[in-house]
Amino acid sequence: MTLIQRFWVYQRERFPVIAYAIMVLSFTFSAASYSRICRQAEGFVGVTKFITGVVTAFGFFFLLRVFDEFKDAEDDAQFRPYRPVPRGLITLRQIGWAGAATIAFQLVLNIIVMPQMLWVYLIALVYIGLMTKEFFVPKWLKARPLTYMISHMLIMPLIDLYTTGLDWINENTAASKGLIFFLILTFFNGIVIEIGRKIRAPHAEEHGVETYSALYGHKRATVVWLLVLAVTGVTAYLAAHFAGYGIVSVAVLAGFMIVCSIPAFIFLNETDHNWAKKIELAAGVWTIGMYLTLGGVPMLVNFIRS
Repeated sequence: MTLIQRFWVYQRERFPVIAYAIMVLSFTFSAASYSRICRQAEGFVGVTKFITGVVTAFGFFFLLRVFDEFKDAEDDAQFRPYRPVPRGLITLRQIGWAGAATIAFQLVLNIIVMPQMLWVYLIALVYIGLMTKEFFVPKWLKARPLTYMISHMLIMPLIDLYTTGLDWINENTAASKGLIFFLILTFFNGIVIEIGRKIRAPHAEEHGVETYSALYGHKRATVVWLLVLAVTGVTAYLAAHFAGYGIVSVAVLAGFMIVCSIPAFIFLNETDHNWAKKIELAAGVWTIGMYLTLGGVPMLVNFIRS
């Protein structure tokens, strides 16, 4: 296969572009919208700045995948030889060049379109670099799975700082106090996604592959996932309340949370791996639905009314 064909297979297995594009577009639009709604600002951010923000945010998520390939190279070679890099489909060098090109493109784009965003971009980029080095204490972190997860999930509010900054940083104004709820929500939602994708049925566990269901048992891991989902629900309610949303938005958020919790409740009693995979899917549905409810849909409604 040509290099392009090999990268196409790689993205399908490790970084599905279309799925990530939908998620990042929803996330970025909703984050910028929420910031403007909280500030009671008219209209939306400029189209060029918004597109730059979407491309940059998408690049952040790709860089997380790139750096994971380097960070997990030894474990993948030993325990997951079926993945693209250890099986030889693509090399770490090629992945590294793709990551370097992404950083260069992000930098040039932000310098040209909105240089005032560079400081928050660089903070997120440096943090991603520290994550790759496991904050220079890899053994200490890996011995503490919860600390490891928390340290890595802090990148999510940093990316959110950038996407909400498409509004307040570009407008050279103070951030709304409501953003604190939005950033906290993003942190906990990252945990919902992280735990959700690492819950498996007992018979589907792989030797050497660390999952939360293997570490703590599938029932305990699932209960923890449900509890964190509930925390995000409460935080989303607080964010909605601060933005001045009414009962309809709260009801929609509650409906999303209830529907997305169903696979987890079923998995507690039926250890079918299909239900474990549906927990991961539910985490994604909750993420997109929740962000659109808090920012994207209200902004679209404002567009229609105006």
